[in-house]
Amino acid sequence: MNTTLEAFSLLMAVSAIAVYALAFIIFAVELGQRVAPAEPAVAAVAPQRVGQLATAVITPVAPPVTALPATSRWGRVGLALTVIGWVLNTVAVVTRGIAGGRVPWANMYEFALTGIAIIVGVFLAVQFWKRLAFLGVFVTGFALLALVLATVNFYVAVVPLPPALQSVWIVVHVFVAILGTAFFGIGAALSVVQLLQARRAAAGGAGLTFLQSLPGADVLENLAYRLNVIGFVFWTFTLIFGAIWAERAWGRYWGWDTKEVWTFIIWTIFAGYIHARATRGWRGSRSAWLGIIGFAAVLFNFTIVNLFFKGLHAYSGL
Repeated sequence: MNTTLEAFSLLMAVSAIAVYALAFIIFAVELGQRVAPAEPAVAAVAPQRVGQLATAVITPVAPPVTALPATSRWGRVGLALTVIGWVLNTVAVVTRGIAGGRVPWANMYEFALTGIAIIVGVFLAVQFWKRLAFLGVFVTGFALLALVLATVNFYVAVVPLPPALQSVWIVVHVFVAILGTAFFGIGAALSVVQLLQARRAAAGGAGLTFLQSLPGADVLENLAYRLNVIGFVFWTFTLIFGAIWAERAWGRYWGWDTKEVWTFIIWTIFAGYIHARATRGWRGSRSAWLGIIGFAAVLFNFTIVNLFFKGLHAYSGL
């Protein structure tokens, strides 16, 4: 084991924490400065009768926001810092792997380190599809909190892989699981904003100022749905590849291990989410809450199941 590279990896992880913190602050400032888009109001004409003359009272009504907002100067700064944090995070992952001479996800610290890098990387890649910089405060906030908790509570020295993990399937199975988690996480962030928008609409437009510049709940819900569908595809392959790996390692495809059961529960939640939304008309807040619950189940599977449940998948390293 290369202790020098291991120490350098930890330094890069701590540096990533610092940069993610700066990005989080910048994104928070950017949200605080958001105002409603300057678009012409739509006049609502309400006829009234004063004596014998008919008059019209014109009440300006703000048009609904359907397009994603342009990225502001502060938003671009936040994205630039996020890219720097992601590069440092990725260097920490790569050097940790080189230090151990293996893929760097043999324990909870390494899985978290890699998972955060992929979540942030997916968020940055999604920017080429849709302008979602307004989610930066959620993504960098999550990355900051998760990386701090992982470094403080889950850090362990580099050790060789247990025999059951010495397989090419660790690369395939774990990688697609992290990708699925990344898309579920961004979908959950969109669902949180969707719920805030729905609450603001129910309150007649009163609420957090920055929400005035963001798309309505319907647009956010559709975006979250698309990302959750992609995450569901990756999670389906997580189940399939996990079963194949289990047969190679333990001689059975399914054994009702706690980790296996929770992976299937997560798959069931998102399968129900997609089915209910497509065939049962589950739209709006119910759809958003189901997506958030699904991502919460993913976090539960990674933390509580790893720490407090024993089984063949108990590779927390603690």
